[in-house]
Amino acid sequence: MSPRKRYWMMKSEPDAFSIDDLARVGTEPWNGVRNYQARNFMRDGMQVGDGVMFYHSNCKVPGIAGLARVASHAYPDSTQFDPKSHYFDPKATPEAPRWFLVDVAFERKFKQVIALEDIRQHADALGEGFALTARGSRLSVFPVTTAQWKLLLGLEKP
Repeated sequence: MSPRKRYWMMKSEPDAFSIDDLARVGTEPWNGVRNYQARNFMRDGMQVGDGVMFYHSNCKVPGIAGLARVASHAYPDSTQFDPKSHYFDPKATPEAPRWFLVDVAFERKFKQVIALEDIRQHADALGEGFALTARGSRLSVFPVTTAQWKLLLGLEKP
């Protein structure tokens, strides 16, 4: 019996990497995550085939821009070993990597972003611990329950 499918939200600034970029390349390593909790979600929680909501952050209209899926098991993020990379970590070694990533594959782009402003109107239904609407949360990768996934997809405009 296969494990239950899980759902995730992954945030990216569209100036750095957008849903359009993912659509163009098809599949991309989700590199550069330097938060231990987000890393642990990717390394320990994500499975191939899990659903991903692709969220545009730090832009004019932040929100969910489309859907993707986890396309690989976690593996070491090579940027941690590159001294020229913005994501270089001098304490990481190939023998003892600190940072992991998964590949993410494009599914579809929404016709219109599901704006954070609209999502916040459903904060009570999403629950107190939902990382996107929780006060002070800055996680770039976090789990989404099946109920939250369905509620958020229900906000998509046709």
